[in-house]
Amino acid sequence: MARVRTAFHDPDGARYGIPTYWWQGAPPGYATRRQLRARGLRPAGQPVAAQVLWRGVGGTRAAYLYRLDLARPKRPTTAAQLRAVAAALLARRTCPTCRTVRPYYIPRSLGECLPCSEPVKETP
Repeated sequence: MARVRTAFHDPDGARYGIPTYWWQGAPPGYATRRQLRARGLRPAGQPVAAQVLWRGVGGTRAAYLYRLDLARPKRPTTAAQLRAVAAALLARRTCPTCRTVRPYYIPRSLGECLPCSEPVKETP
């Protein structure tokens, strides 16, 4: 094993408190939140079962792993949730100055739509 892999290999959790593996070194039966979501699952309140550590930009990075056998199916989205998301997206496209709904999201740096943020040019 390489030195980096050995530094992050702690399957019994003696060094890091929970079982720890190197990048792509976790045994089957564990998954990250993203991997669970791709399978249509959620952690369902279970605690973190293990972690994967690797050296990345800014130091040591971690990805937490959950047990697949304790994961549950994702809950279906309700009609109220879909309406709330649609309303939020509409609000992001509505200019607070001219109240016009634009085909793009209003830039947060400007705080208003592009025509409203342009300075008025005076004609001589």
